[in-house]
Amino acid sequence: MDQHVLITGLGLIGASLARCIRRAHPQCTLIGWDRSETTRTTAIEKGIIQKAAADFQTAATEADIIVFATPVSVTLEYLKELCRLPLKPSVIVTDAGSTKTVISEAAAACSFTFIGGHPMAGSHKSGVNAADEDLFENAYYIFTPGAEDNDQAALETLKELFSGTRAKYVELSAQEHDEITGMLSHLPHIIAAGLVTQADVFNQEHPRAKQLAAGGFRDITRIASSDPQMWTDILLSNRETLMSQLTIWQEQMSKIQRLLIHRDHDGIYDFFDHARDTRDRLPVHKNGAIPAFYDLYVDVPDVPGVVAEVTGLLGEAALSIINLKIQETREDINGVLQITFKNERDLKAGVACLETHTDYPCRLK
Repeated sequence: MDQHVLITGLGLIGASLARCIRRAHPQCTLIGWDRSETTRTTAIEKGIIQKAAADFQTAATEADIIVFATPVSVTLEYLKELCRLPLKPSVIVTDAGSTKTVISEAAAACSFTFIGGHPMAGSHKSGVNAADEDLFENAYYIFTPGAEDNDQAALETLKELFSGTRAKYVELSAQEHDEITGMLSHLPHIIAAGLVTQADVFNQEHPRAKQLAAGGFRDITRIASSDPQMWTDILLSNRETLMSQLTIWQEQMSKIQRLLIHRDHDGIYDFFDHARDTRDRLPVHKNGAIPAFYDLYVDVPDVPGVVAEVTGLLGEAALSIINLKIQETREDINGVLQITFKNERDLKAGVACLETHTDYPCRLK
């Protein structure tokens, strides 16, 4: 594949896609555009792209493939510009946005071939410096092709272009994509943010609650630590789906409220029993609508140097830790180290390392 590929938006996703393309197709000419000049310069210095575009319009007219790795609202602005530009007749345009219907509808008004895309992966890091060519490995990469005759050929071209991601390709309609991600990703983020906000109000009256919320509450609301600008953009671009899902959620909460009002023991039991059974059948450590957290829990004694021992062993094994938390340390009682790894491969290697060199019990959940 020897084509000019324009990556618009050189944050975590755009820069990581660029690295994946270079790995699989070094003969491609990668052109990068970002509204931040500093970001463009960094991308050149790190070898993420080969050329930094002087302006979006000129680069777009020279490109064979255009990839938008920008927020949905920004992508919509760029699509309007593309409609007015003299693009190559064979140009293929795609995006990496979290919602697809509004973008697909906007692209349908233009003459170029557009294939919606969504690599379902993320990181606790952001920006061009967080570029990672392994970010999408084994994650789902969703495409939402239309029904045009040339869409299938364009889709195959994109699959080959992104082969370096080592992702698993899935094809959905734009509407089905938005309904699924709305249920499995967008709604949970709303609920998590709502729980944190409710707890914050509660903490004003009960200050000790904040101290007690550090354990399980912090874990189940983990996804609330998300970029507010990005999630504002996502919610507004998937508005209809989320209003419907929120109505269903409110009905579920009203149902459990009625069970409590009537002291319905069997109904409450069934509510939790069904939820437990459903969750236990979910796949473990698979990259889905919300990126998986690769956590290892290690029971360690409360003795000086134990944290340094564990992290030192993992460091000697060349395993990168992206987060480390001590859940509990009290005299004469084992503490729990919660160690978060970058991916499943590192998680498994971490378990093997600690089981080989220590007698500390390790568990994944």
